[in-house]
Amino acid sequence: MPTQIVAVTADSRDDAGRRWVTSGEAVVLYIAFVKFGLHLFAGRHYGYFVDELYYLACSEHLDWGYVDQPPLIAVLTKVVRLLLGDTLPAIPLLPAMAGAGTVLLAGLMARELGGRRFAQGLAALAVLVAPGFLSIDNLMTMNAFEPLFWGGCAYVLIRIIRRGDQKLWLWFGVLAGFGLLNKHSMLILGFGIVVGLLLTPERRFLQSPWAWSGAAIAFVIFLPNLLWNVQHHFPFLELQANIRSEGRNVQIPPLKFLGELTLTMLPLTLPIWLAGLWHFLFSEKGRAFRALGWACVVIIAVIMVLNPRVYYVFPTLPILFAAGGVVWEIWLERPRLRWVKKVYAAAMISVSAVFLPFAIPVLPVESYIRYSEWMHFQPPRIETHTLGPLPQLYADQFGWEEMVVTVANVYNNLPPPVRAKTAIFGQNYGQAGAVDLFGSKYGLPKAISGHQNYFLWGPRDYTGESVIVMRGKQEELEGWYANVEKVAAVNHPYSMPYEHFDVFYCRNLKWPLKDVWPKVKNWN
Repeated sequence: MPTQIVAVTADSRDDAGRRWVTSGEAVVLYIAFVKFGLHLFAGRHYGYFVDELYYLACSEHLDWGYVDQPPLIAVLTKVVRLLLGDTLPAIPLLPAMAGAGTVLLAGLMARELGGRRFAQGLAALAVLVAPGFLSIDNLMTMNAFEPLFWGGCAYVLIRIIRRGDQKLWLWFGVLAGFGLLNKHSMLILGFGIVVGLLLTPERRFLQSPWAWSGAAIAFVIFLPNLLWNVQHHFPFLELQANIRSEGRNVQIPPLKFLGELTLTMLPLTLPIWLAGLWHFLFSEKGRAFRALGWACVVIIAVIMVLNPRVYYVFPTLPILFAAGGVVWEIWLERPRLRWVKKVYAAAMISVSAVFLPFAIPVLPVESYIRYSEWMHFQPPRIETHTLGPLPQLYADQFGWEEMVVTVANVYNNLPPPVRAKTAIFGQNYGQAGAVDLFGSKYGLPKAISGHQNYFLWGPRDYTGESVIVMRGKQEELEGWYANVEKVAAVNHPYSMPYEHFDVFYCRNLKWPLKDVWPKVKNWN
């Protein structure tokens, strides 16, 4: 008799294991592994992205804030450098993991909304195939981690609504606090959720002491960065005002904005996230979660008004994919419609494969250029800079080490006594960051710059008597220095056109460098 019991138990476990292998949770996990593997396969065939060079520099100056971002990205970059180094394969590992996490979150939210296997799998697949998520999850930037914080907060709110466990607001506060340390746009999510709650019966949650405790936790976690901003007179606000006044961002009317959002999320996912929005706002089964629907509407509206960069909306999409998966699972329950599930999933994968080279560098650069010409397509622009043969996302990964080699040739040809006093001045954080990353290999000191947080790091101990200036104008430099000589040129065929420039060797600054340093501030 005992032997029979053991046998039955073992069989039951085998059956349970087989069922799990084909369960919704397993399908989501498979898709997450595919996404992670895809980013590892794509690797970094081009080079370091310009923002990554800056974050690598920030990781050497850890602080509670920076001119253009909170501190978390610098901390994460520092962790990667300590554990894995700063090689090209190491830098994108964390964002690839974050992307896989976004897939998992989409599936978890679909399950919490009542979705079964197809709903969970469709939500996860929508994240996988979206070119926008493929792009941001391939670079070490704040954008790769933002969907985790937004989706995590949405998942907690869904659980609070479904299960009534008000203590979960504490976890909401933790996620929101660290989300604010990642990117200040977390405030937009918070504003959207508050408005959504106020517009629905769930406004009762705002009377809960647990909700206010969660808000207090978020505030305490964010407080060091807030104090840093107060101490430095809110440089981020000054930066945003400068960007608006210079007209650097491409202005996108509402309809075009929604069109670009549809394109970057893959047009075939449009019925999914529109169904998700409909589910939250209008369906009877989604009534309990109406606050999330209003939150998404408010978030999209605020972003379109304040700063119409399409990728700012990306973190809301996994929430809508989750709800949309639930809707489509219900609509396709009829036996005669079940074939649509596999066909539509296959179509999403096939169309995504067509757009894949525009999202991540799976093709050699020359092949990419030929492919884009054959397709007559380029990704939507987000800034007004003149472009070369590559879109900005790719062009900003080329030419950095070659630029440093050019500067090193100038620097190393100076007499040793002069070399020790010579500063290398970059006009932007990409130039300065490239010198900081590659320079030691070529005997260069750390760079100085007036751009973003480099300005706050100051001129080091340089006096201005000997300076190599990247991308300057001779007539302007002659107003600052007694002697100005053009000594080299930088012109990589694939880099951004504004990174094609002359290099100048300047001597004898007319004023002490520390005195004129405030005039080099360049926050844009």
